[in-house]
Amino acid sequence: MKKKMIILYIALATLLIMIGKSFILNESVKYYLVIFMFVGLGLALLRIGVNTAIKKIKGKHISIKILFFAVLLGLGLPFQNWFRKSVIFAMDSDYILPCIITTAASVFFFTIIFGLLFPKDHKNHTKKLEQ
Repeated sequence: MKKKMIILYIALATLLIMIGKSFILNESVKYYLVIFMFVGLGLALLRIGVNTAIKKIKGKHISIKILFFAVLLGLGLPFQNWFRKSVIFAMDSDYILPCIITTAASVFFFTIIFGLLFPKDHKNHTKKLEQ
């Protein structure tokens, strides 16, 4: 079994256990876990988008690369700081660990799912599907 499939199943099991347990036991953190699962989805999409953009700027002039990373850090760092201070540290301390676990598991899960749905070698993948 491939490593990515093992990670996929572990992440899926983690998500199902964390969210399922909170709904079955009617814990107050249940809605936060669903929200943070979607935050993980957004982070997975952001990760894929940034990695694709980095691949596209290979071979470009150094000033384009510096501008790209300056904009990326200029937008990313203030948002990360706001999210950490105003969202994570503002919530009840009992909610932080389950929310972080759910976010990390959903990032792994959705990154692998999008990698399986939209592989890097689109031409070879479409030829295999047509045969």
